[in-house]
Amino acid sequence: MSAAIDQTRHTPMMQQYWRIKAEHPHVLLLYRMGDFYELFHEDAERGSRLLNLTLTTRGASAGVPIKMAGVPAVSLEQYLGKLVKLGESVAICEQIGDPATSKGPVERKVVRVVTPGTLTDPLLLRDKSNAPLLALAPPTRRTGAIGLAWLTLSSGDLRAASIPVGRLASELSRIEPSEILIPESWSDALRTLVDPLPCASQMRPDWHFDAARGEAILKEQLQVAALDAFAVADAPEILAACGALLDYAHATQGSRLPHIAALKRESVSDFISLDPMTRRNLEITETLRGDDGPTLFSLLDHCATTMGSRRLRHWLQHPLRNPAQARQRHTCIDALSASELTQRRLFAELKEIPDFERIASRVALGSVRPRELAAMRHALPHLGQIATLLSDVTTAVMAEFGVQLQIPEAMQRLLTGALLAEPAYAVRDGDVIAAGYDAELDELRALRDHTGHFLVDL
Repeated sequence: MSAAIDQTRHTPMMQQYWRIKAEHPHVLLLYRMGDFYELFHEDAERGSRLLNLTLTTRGASAGVPIKMAGVPAVSLEQYLGKLVKLGESVAICEQIGDPATSKGPVERKVVRVVTPGTLTDPLLLRDKSNAPLLALAPPTRRTGAIGLAWLTLSSGDLRAASIPVGRLASELSRIEPSEILIPESWSDALRTLVDPLPCASQMRPDWHFDAARGEAILKEQLQVAALDAFAVADAPEILAACGALLDYAHATQGSRLPHIAALKRESVSDFISLDPMTRRNLEITETLRGDDGPTLFSLLDHCATTMGSRRLRHWLQHPLRNPAQARQRHTCIDALSASELTQRRLFAELKEIPDFERIASRVALGSVRPRELAAMRHALPHLGQIATLLSDVTTAVMAEFGVQLQIPEAMQRLLTGALLAEPAYAVRDGDVIAAGYDAELDELRALRDHTGHFLVDL
């Protein structure tokens, strides 16, 4: 069905639905209705096939039966996970108005768009690998180079590169994007290269890849007046890719991205080049059958934290070309290997560390869960122990790591004083803030828990 039918013939609720759907025509729209998220019409048909939902028909609008398929709100993340694995993008439309005061349909708006390359929820992400979003800008006449920009939104890591056209396949296999943004006018030229990749792709208007626009977006994101410090001011293809990338990321999150504060420009000379076939035959992170193991990564991965596993995977996918950098890593390994006792103690402390990288990003995005903050609170003393252990390792690099792990005492005091010992799963469930932290909240809780006593006193 199309929204082309005269809008005045639709019911007020369906008028609202079609108005919101018109802003997100190419993604599934999950429309909040009470305790459910509903899909309508073509989205309902598609969603019912993908998720094995019951497709129903209820009522009519503009003389056409309304096809519906829904999922319980409490199970949203479970269904989002299934859709993302299938390469789908989903717009989440929430009720933002008050049903008690609304005249007509409750006000609704899309609060976020979930896509394979913009995931931040740990329930949707794989623990030991990243899910980068990558934008690809066509070659410029001046340089003839393709611009690449990629962002791991769950950590705030933003990188870019300018590469020859012939290196594109190798770079894509190295970066392993989960989603690729491509200018519409260049889609045919890239289709044969992108289609076989195990990732989603999105066509974006050509004007999103304008270099001047990209420069302005990048300056605003990094809060700088000039980009000289990031070595991209003379690379219009990179500016174009960064602009399209950040514009898309902002649109999907529906908010600022304060945790993205730096850009690292990579060079084709930084790493040893491996073409896709070589990577596949080496079975670095995936077997020839497409399984996760046994591979080089699965055999070497004895990391105590998921952050360590992701870093190891990244290093294996990016073999260093610079001998001095490789020797520095070897020196650190030798120093840590010198004491078996230190190794055991470090491993024990690291096992207590949650995924700080992803939790910090969710704090910045305002989507962190109370129990993630509780996990941080538990881990802070262990960071102090790790810093002490590293200070005894006789290398300058490891000693510097120890200095960087010094956590402000104010953070520990805040998390200890503000959070309950075992907070609820989500803020909406209540029982998150500790008693004594906020007098007004304490009074409201007393009213909630002792209503009978207050009525008797009155």
